[in-house]
Amino acid sequence: MAIDCGASALGLVSRMPSGPGVISDERIAEIAATVPPAIGTFLLTSRQRVSDIIEQQRFCRTNTIQLCDHLTVGTHRDLKGALPGISVVQVIHVTGPESVDEAGQAAPHVDAILLDSGNQKLGVKELGGTGRTHDWALSRAIRERIAIPLFLAGGLTPENVGQAIKEVGPFALDVCSGVRTDGKLDAAKLRRFFSAVHSVCA
Repeated sequence: MAIDCGASALGLVSRMPSGPGVISDERIAEIAATVPPAIGTFLLTSRQRVSDIIEQQRFCRTNTIQLCDHLTVGTHRDLKGALPGISVVQVIHVTGPESVDEAGQAAPHVDAILLDSGNQKLGVKELGGTGRTHDWALSRAIRERIAIPLFLAGGLTPENVGQAIKEVGPFALDVCSGVRTDGKLDAAKLRRFFSAVHSVCA
């Protein structure tokens, strides 16, 4: 459905402490194996040990890893060295001006930065799918500071995505809850979302 509506990549959500869309690693591997080569397959992982992430990617066989939390054991260099050809995207949850520095520090070591509206400091971490926007002025500041592609996520909907593109100027968009109804992908919302994107980018 997402590809038919115009998606150029699929976010495949593995186990998370909270949020919608979680599927099993077995299901992720099944989907990744059948997606056309031109479509990106992103493994969204909450794991924080590089060895665990390597093991997960080798099982799921996606072409991109989206790190939704901080690494606690190992480095981005370790991860990329073990998985040549696999892109690594680091999520930065934009909570304040400190997020600009955080993104700047991570950018030299990964292939892209993705800005989202989670909160890693809560008792139950929010690592995505919150349905909330964040301060797009900070997102713009991050985009202007880093020299790699910037993905924008966080509360995007068919109604606000045009404004988000104008204010931030991202390389790409990541949408989750804004195109769901009762937790499931909604084809009508997806079509409206892509229509809004195309109307700005045409």
